[in-house]
Amino acid sequence: MRVVLSGGGTGGHVYPALAIAEQCLLEDAQSQFLYIGTNSGLERDIVANSKLTMPFKAIEISGFRRKLFSFDNVKTVARFFRGVSEAKKMLREFKPDIVIGTGGYVCGPVLYAAAKLGIPSMVHEQNVIPGMTNAFLSRYVSTVAVSFKGTESRFPKARNAVYTGNPRATSVVMADRLKGLRSLNLPDDAQLVVVVGGSRGAKALNEAMIGIASQTSKLPQLQFLFITGQPHYEAAVTAIGGAEGAVPRNVHVVPYIHNMPEVLAATKLIVSRAGASFLAEITALGIPAILIPSPYVTNNHQEHNARMLVEGGAAHMILEKDLQADSLLASVEHITGSAFRIEEMAHASRKMGQSNSAQLFVNEMQKLIRKS
Repeated sequence: MRVVLSGGGTGGHVYPALAIAEQCLLEDAQSQFLYIGTNSGLERDIVANSKLTMPFKAIEISGFRRKLFSFDNVKTVARFFRGVSEAKKMLREFKPDIVIGTGGYVCGPVLYAAAKLGIPSMVHEQNVIPGMTNAFLSRYVSTVAVSFKGTESRFPKARNAVYTGNPRATSVVMADRLKGLRSLNLPDDAQLVVVVGGSRGAKALNEAMIGIASQTSKLPQLQFLFITGQPHYEAAVTAIGGAEGAVPRNVHVVPYIHNMPEVLAATKLIVSRAGASFLAEITALGIPAILIPSPYVTNNHQEHNARMLVEGGAAHMILEKDLQADSLLASVEHITGSAFRIEEMAHASRKMGQSNSAQLFVNEMQKLIRKS
């Protein structure tokens, strides 16, 4: 297969694309890829540092401002059509069998160009509530794939909408739990609670964890891994250690984790934001969650994502405006204090996960290629 992948802005848009590429190679070792992204997002660095080898090309694109009548939006329209022209040139040169979009503004011109050239195309919607770009593209692409059951109905103008789950889930299910624990110098039977606010951290979540740290001695059976994000690491260590600089023995503070799938495989409870790709990972592994959705994302996507897990019995949710150290600690104690409760939530989480998502997605790709 010759596949063009496009997705950008955040890792949550890029990692599913890489999971799709990995699955393509499992099914066809001769598969070749071209990644089209931007120079302003994280995609160039993530693709370059992945174990996959693929050329990367960039186009310039931006999103619309909420104020409809603005000069910035006029410039965005101009960039879009310039991006379409550039994408058409890239597609003609690469001659793909199919074009895949996994989110971010860059997918707009790339997938639109593919549709105008008659190339089979798929776009992946990660969130419960579709984003503006994917809603627009759904009228032009061959198939829309969704991460959550029931989201298909939110694409009434799509030619075809299917549930595949999020391909990123497939990347974590084979991770080694013991390697995760040993990388943290923890015993094989450790009960690990991971607190993470995303790759760069989340101020509100960090502050709550700093408030909890001094009380973790009440929960000696638990080991807390606090992933602060690089910008917040030094301040968090200082705040937790106090004047003596002594961090509690069952609290492990790190700026970033490079082997997150292995660490997640070892996790008993996760405290995190509610980004779609991350939720795909934790449900694939069946990890109970306390979710603090970010209130700063477009269309309040994360709260809608979190509510889906809450309704399924896989998570508790605390809105950021209600987040305090005491309320977070109470939730941790409530969940981990009952073996039945935590297993019940783990079972519900596994039911919501789709561990073979990448294979389902690639199956849909192959159907489109055969039709064409």
